[in-house]
Amino acid sequence: MTSIRAFYVPCVFLCLTCWINLSVEEDSGVNQPLNLTIINVTNSSISLRWAPPANMSVPLLEYRVYASNTYSRSNISSNVPAQPTNHSVEFTVDGLESFTPYDLWVRAVLDSREGEHSTVVNAQTDVAPPCAPRILNTTCRVAHELAVLWERPVCFNNSLDYYFILYRPMTVSEDKSLEIETSKDVEIQEASVPVSDNNTYEIKIVAATKSIVQPSRLVEGPPSAAWTVYYQSNCGSERAEPQGSITMTSLLTCLICASLTVFLLTIGVIVWRYHCVCRRCLHAAYYYLDDGQVFQTVPVQIPDWDEQKGAIPLSAFEEHVNQLHADGDIGFSKEYEAIQFDLSNQDSLFTAQYLSQQPENKNKNRYLNILAYDHSRVRLAPVPGVRGSDYINANFIDGFKQANAYIGTQGPLPTTFDCFWRMIWEQRVVIIVMITNLVERGRRKCDMYWPKEGTETYGSVQVTLIKEDIMAMYTVRTLEISHLRAKRKNSNGGGGERIVFQYHYTNWPDHGTPDHPLPVLSFVEKSSNANPSDAGPIVVHCSAGVGRTGTYIVLDAMLKQIRHKGEVSICKFLHHIRNQRNFLVQTEEQYIFIHDALLEAINCSQTHIGQQTMLEILQNPTDTTTEAWKQLEVHFKMVISYEPKDYNLVSANKSSNQQKNRNKDLLPVESSRVYLTPKPGIDGSDYINASWCLGFKKLREFIITQHPLESTVLDFWQMIWDHNAQTIVLLTDPENSLEEYGIFWPQEPEEILDGDSFKVKCIEHNELDGYITRDFTVHSQQDDYELSVRIIQSSNYFSNLESLYKLLEIVQEWHLEYQNGPVVVVDKFGGTEAATFCCLATLSKQLEYENSADVCMYAKMYHNRRPGIWKSVNDYLLLYQALEGLAARKNIAIVPTNANCNLNHSLTNGYTNTNGSNVQA
Repeated sequence: MTSIRAFYVPCVFLCLTCWINLSVEEDSGVNQPLNLTIINVTNSSISLRWAPPANMSVPLLEYRVYASNTYSRSNISSNVPAQPTNHSVEFTVDGLESFTPYDLWVRAVLDSREGEHSTVVNAQTDVAPPCAPRILNTTCRVAHELAVLWERPVCFNNSLDYYFILYRPMTVSEDKSLEIETSKDVEIQEASVPVSDNNTYEIKIVAATKSIVQPSRLVEGPPSAAWTVYYQSNCGSERAEPQGSITMTSLLTCLICASLTVFLLTIGVIVWRYHCVCRRCLHAAYYYLDDGQVFQTVPVQIPDWDEQKGAIPLSAFEEHVNQLHADGDIGFSKEYEAIQFDLSNQDSLFTAQYLSQQPENKNKNRYLNILAYDHSRVRLAPVPGVRGSDYINANFIDGFKQANAYIGTQGPLPTTFDCFWRMIWEQRVVIIVMITNLVERGRRKCDMYWPKEGTETYGSVQVTLIKEDIMAMYTVRTLEISHLRAKRKNSNGGGGERIVFQYHYTNWPDHGTPDHPLPVLSFVEKSSNANPSDAGPIVVHCSAGVGRTGTYIVLDAMLKQIRHKGEVSICKFLHHIRNQRNFLVQTEEQYIFIHDALLEAINCSQTHIGQQTMLEILQNPTDTTTEAWKQLEVHFKMVISYEPKDYNLVSANKSSNQQKNRNKDLLPVESSRVYLTPKPGIDGSDYINASWCLGFKKLREFIITQHPLESTVLDFWQMIWDHNAQTIVLLTDPENSLEEYGIFWPQEPEEILDGDSFKVKCIEHNELDGYITRDFTVHSQQDDYELSVRIIQSSNYFSNLESLYKLLEIVQEWHLEYQNGPVVVVDKFGGTEAATFCCLATLSKQLEYENSADVCMYAKMYHNRRPGIWKSVNDYLLLYQALEGLAARKNIAIVPTNANCNLNHSLTNGYTNTNGSNVQA
């Protein structure tokens, strides 16, 4: 018993002791590290030192260091192994943001348990090196000194305190340094460096910021791109005077000059205030502008870019374009990238944009990165006492064999309306080409700088809208301008009024290209040829004045080169004019469009039909063996050369839509098909076999469609309802075809045709002189809205041309009252008859407005929108026959071929009919 007790008691005592020790250790926890201090700070790191926690009975595993960004409250944590001894621990926290305050603390870690955190210390990282400045220009103003102009870095911390200009002759390897203390918030700075005669210098600039950790230390950034300049002898006629003490003589001289200046200023104010006549005389230097005076600002030198090697003859141009298109347009990409690369490596003489960036001019630029080169900019006559009054974001640009043929500029801002019209007046501009809409894709692209009606005054120039002619692709505005300060009459005895024409192309998307080049080519030729030989440059602008503006200028210059030299130099010309305004032809897509458009013009010109040839065909249209007829057949093949791909006919070839087509050879192209309001869950419910076709006044003036099937009658009326169409021209034979193809309208007043959102009711029908009219109302099922619709039908549409002319008159007279919706033209398959009617209606309007008609252009455009409408050369010839008779019928006096403004030689073909009329083939 005694032995058992002797064993048991020590065991119990031992267990109690262990339990007490464990409890004491558990309750004690992990203590906080001690004496946390900061020992070093850089722009991306902070170094810390601390001592281990006190009274730790077991060794620690590690420490965890925390750094919290005071601004964003984001934390960075790092694990630091514990030291085997009780010595202090040092650690550097990396990856921190520059010039940013941080809170830092440390925790000890034991068995994955964090202890209490240390005291929190605060520190701000140092400034980072600033980015490189950008040298803008170097100028010799004083002998043996070069003035260097530079722009401050785009990124820096806190402030920029110093610049160091590093310069050296190219024959020396070591840089000299010039220290410049900078001023706060100055973006553009200038300083002079000493140079010697006839030496080439390399100049670089380094920006520096004072360290916030060690204020005596400068944090320097990388140098700017090197700027090389050659300094000639005898540069600068005035030398800087040496600095010295101010003598009594110089002080007296200064006092006398100051007194005299105050006296003259006082007299000047009195005269200015009380003598209007004198005031007008003082202003005469700017405000008096003679009609014969042009404010010329750049040297005129005939450009010689077309004399260089590399021009492509017309015979090889098609192969050249095909090679560039190969392998996904890789050739175009390489050429365009080379032009872009050359732009980035231009000589400083051509890239200086100092004036555009001056504080007084910055608000005159629509875009921050589209500026005017100094050497080619248009300088306005300065307004006395107004700084920057000679500035406008515009550059002179050369043309074919003509220096300063164009002025490329941005779309005017409200703050630059007066500058724009001053430029128009001073440069004797007659033609303004505008290639943008005021708002595109919801963004303001240009501001309306002309009066909507009546007269507006912009600064000293008064502008009056005389008339506005709106066409499908463009609008021509006739404006009268007069200078309110001009007094001298011109040589004809008239006042200071001038006529200016604004050609406004309205169908050219921003950063993109038009659907087809033919309307653009026609627009370029008409607007360019409208400029008189004695007028000033053609002003061309889009939004920024570079992309579409450059495309227009290249097209116009190349068309002139084609006509005069029979060759094309697109790449060389673009490279040349990019030295005059930056970013001209802004995208690769526009560069490709130029090539495709010029190829279209060349193909048209190479298959053109001469006037005498067309006359021969029209006088004997049945003889198909003549050489003239063979030329017409070649020309016709060019008109119908477009063949749609499968992806162009996706909707028409859907299985759900195939049964809706009467003829598989007449299908709507995807880009021009008419959409219906889709029905939820029904595939193909937005499809109908119908195509949009342009007219002379509207892009969507006509809808050509087939005679409705029994299953598509409601689709047809849905199209009428959706697109607010009020005129339907029915060209199917009323006696035979209607029985075969069916009647698609209600015939009696009590008969109603019900659709999902509308109902069609017959009102009345009339028949007179072989023409039938049927009137209907289409009512909304949801409200009181009602649409009046008339079907006009001819019983002998193609029997003779007189019936065709009569039908055109009836439709046009009726449709004048309903200008909002399109004219829907129906034949059996939506083919030749409907296309002939629409095309002739368009050409007749063009004939009245322009005294000419672009038969080739419209026929080709109609074919591209609905391939298959022209089945034979006789269909095409009928347009000429009808147009010739229409000109004689209307007794239109048409200008001679050699005087009109259309593409007689490079795009379309003209002939003179028996009545002296000119019709473009």
